[in-house]
Amino acid sequence: MSSASDTARRTSATRLSRKLLHVRVAADLRDRIITGRLEPGVKLSIGALAEEIGVSVTPLREALKLLPTENLIDLTPNRGASVSPVSEKHTRHLFEVIAGIEALAAELACRRMTDAERAELRSLHDNMQALAGTADRAGYFEMNRTIHDRIVDFARNPILSEQRGRLAQQAERVRYLALGRAERRSEGLREHFDLMAAFADRDPDRARRIHLIASGDQTIELLSQRTGRSDSAAAIEATSTQEFQ
Repeated sequence: MSSASDTARRTSATRLSRKLLHVRVAADLRDRIITGRLEPGVKLSIGALAEEIGVSVTPLREALKLLPTENLIDLTPNRGASVSPVSEKHTRHLFEVIAGIEALAAELACRRMTDAERAELRSLHDNMQALAGTADRAGYFEMNRTIHDRIVDFARNPILSEQRGRLAQQAERVRYLALGRAERRSEGLREHFDLMAAFADRDPDRARRIHLIASGDQTIELLSQRTGRSDSAAAIEATSTQEFQ
């Protein structure tokens, strides 16, 4: 027969599981938005989306509340939730900030990482290079994301990591759109090759200059070509969204 303490532990575990569920659902939604499975401007059908994910509407609604601060979801009273549109203007502002953060991360990482960590980055770069010529866009993107994350880790600055984390999801969303273009992948590989060389030479100033600045400009240019629209058109998209199927 179960004791009162056993019952209390099970109750606590159940509450914790429920508490963490909406966080896992938020991670699922975040990935769908970043990879374009939920397209910019799409209005979400809560019931249909909850069924697709395999949860009730309650954790889904809680998960949606976590994403507006990442500029991934728009929550509007009496209109529900929709995927935030991507605009060239916002993307330019975003990359101006994150370029500085990630450039600083590259400089600090170059100064502070160990030989083993340099070797890890080189191995990740080689894996990304192998994926570049394949049709595995998701695999290439994941390897690219891992490299960016590890550089920030090797900078060993928790404040920098925290600030970069707040913007990373937005940047990754636009990067994924851009990586659908072969020329962006080629440009990205050249930038990463130059960055690995700067790390190998232990040249933090060169690492700082290389990291992200050019890729931000390229990404914005490709985004503009992809949409073929002005920010005013993007604003219209935000107010005339299609129903999620």
